[in-house]
Amino acid sequence: MFNDIVKKFGLINSIEGYSYLILLFIAMPLKYMFGYPLAVKIVGMAHGILFIIFCILLVEAWKKTNWSLKESVLFFIASLIPFGTFYTKNRIKSYE
Repeated sequence: MFNDIVKKFGLINSIEGYSYLILLFIAMPLKYMFGYPLAVKIVGMAHGILFIIFCILLVEAWKKTNWSLKESVLFFIASLIPFGTFYTKNRIKSYE
């Protein structure tokens, strides 16, 4: 049962990580270097929704799998750092 939630969390972890990189390295340069603010609006909204889903699935996985608080906080902090979610990808796979 908790294997499904870990797989969902692992998937959203990767997608959210990619959306963060797209926001930082594609959309923001388009806005600030080329004057195209619509890119940040679109990608920023998508990333925001993905981040909320990430947080919800993190809490759900934490409750169902009995991860330690330290492990869950590590997953959350890694999501705030560019490329951080890819560091935690292997840790998540070890729980599947």
